[in-house]
Amino acid sequence: MNNKRIHRISEEIKRELSDIIQNKLKDPRIPPLTSVSFVSVTGDLSYATVGISVFGDDQAKEDALEGLKSAKGFMKKELGRNMKLRAMPELLLELDDSIEKGIELQQQIDALKDSE
Repeated sequence: MNNKRIHRISEEIKRELSDIIQNKLKDPRIPPLTSVSFVSVTGDLSYATVGISVFGDDQAKEDALEGLKSAKGFMKKELGRNMKLRAMPELLLELDDSIEKGIELQQQIDALKDSE
């Protein structure tokens, strides 16, 4: 399938999922600072890997991931309602810690600058 189309579908799923998580999910395990950092859809549109970024400690991240996994059916139904695809991809949720790694790397760079 065309890579440009897959990229557009990935970005649209990311935008819609962000809206669903922020505005429609009422699970207390999901903190307000939960965001979708990336979506990667397979070429045949059967699976979408969704990177979830959660601000908090490890327990809060695990709780948020469990809450999102329990709401996966609702999210897929809402995506199907808002997007015009023949078949909605299966959502594969995973924690994304790239933001924390970026902050840590920036702190190390700042520490090196201060030590010079």
